[in-house]
Amino acid sequence: MTTQLALLHATETADSLGAMGKIEVKKFFGGAGLVLGGVYFGFIMKGTLYLRTDSETRPRFEALALAPFSYATRAGRVTVASYYEAPAEAREDAHVLLDWAREAYAAALRTRRPAAARARRSRTALA
Repeated sequence: MTTQLALLHATETADSLGAMGKIEVKKFFGGAGLVLGGVYFGFIMKGTLYLRTDSETRPRFEALALAPFSYATRAGRVTVASYYEAPAEAREDAHVLLDWAREAYAAALRTRRPAAARARRSRTALA
């Protein structure tokens, strides 16, 4: 799936999540990210929707045998346990998707670094 197709898919997904508020779709590496209030809570990569998890929500994904996001590098496979694929039921039913997306957004908020830490990190990167 190209970045253009990922952006289109993400736009359709964002539209179906309108009850959450104004969701922005942004380029996200080779895919498209879902952003609410400046917070990334999901993305689409290679045709798959991934949602943000944390220690509170990850067990629900694992109980359904859903896979975390992973990608290949020269050194091997990297697994990103903070994003898991959305269940098929969520891809097929807008109400179910909304529930999962709300949980993903809540997880993203719980794991968000405080603004002061983000600013400090940005200043350090510029130095």
